[in-house]
Amino acid sequence: MAHILIIDDSPTDVKIFSGALERAGHKVTAAETAEAGIAAVQKSKPDLVLMDVIMPGMNGFQATRSLTKDPQTSAIPIVIVTTKNMETDRMWGMRQGARDVLVKPVSERDLVDNVNKHLAAR
Repeated sequence: MAHILIIDDSPTDVKIFSGALERAGHKVTAAETAEAGIAAVQKSKPDLVLMDVIMPGMNGFQATRSLTKDPQTSAIPIVIVTTKNMETDRMWGMRQGARDVLVKPVSERDLVDNVNKHLAAR
């Protein structure tokens, strides 16, 4: 059982993602802002982070860059899950250190398969 941290300001998305991941046997926690998410990652060292992009305050690209540049958290895989569907957004997310970018809405199977793929690669 892996610990997945979801950083997303949408309670609906958090509920959907949490349900899918919990059914797949993972432990899930969540943070509503990028700032709270960074603090949670530093404290609990989850096995993987699902990161939204559009949030109040710091955005998910900035939070991803912050976490991947920090030696204490740089090994934790981050998968960006966003409504931003442009190739430039995907490329920018990867340049910030994300391991992958998924576009919402994402199916339960695609989400779980992607998370498990990145957990296995650790």
